[in-house]
Amino acid sequence: MADEKRLSARRKHTLKGCMLMVGTNLLEAEASMKIEEREKFLAEKCPPLELPYSKDELMELVEKLHQQINMSEEERYCIEFKLNMVLNEVRDLNIKIVDMRGKFKRPRLKKVRMSADAMLKALLGSKHTVNMDLRANLKQVKKEVKEEAIDAGDWRKNVEDKADRKKMFETT
Repeated sequence: MADEKRLSARRKHTLKGCMLMVGTNLLEAEASMKIEEREKFLAEKCPPLELPYSKDELMELVEKLHQQINMSEEERYCIEFKLNMVLNEVRDLNIKIVDMRGKFKRPRLKKVRMSADAMLKALLGSKHTVNMDLRANLKQVKKEVKEEAIDAGDWRKNVEDKADRKKMFETT
């Protein structure tokens, strides 16, 4: 069954030729339609010019043509402005897409050891006079030395105390 459904080389060649003929006919028809549309548009927008014989009629014609030129320039300007807006929007959206993908590699930042004074001096300039001595602002805490801790240093005395306790428990 697979052999019956296969097309021969000659049959394939004739089908390709038919497809090319149909394609060329469609392209020719489309080209002729574009030419007709262009001619129709030009006939609508630019009627045939009739030159008047008097100076007044000629001045009116010039003013009329001038107004038409101004209108067409305004339309062209509006279309260009809209086109630029759309192109800017497309560019911004492409940038957003690239940002969302995360294609940009973040540069590795060098570690800089800098004191708070040096950092403020770099940010504020030479006007910086405040000294950031953080340790001076800390609270001073005095530690109370316990007598028991000092007594615990003498191990002989500690052993004697424990021996006395042992005797207390044994006597009963």
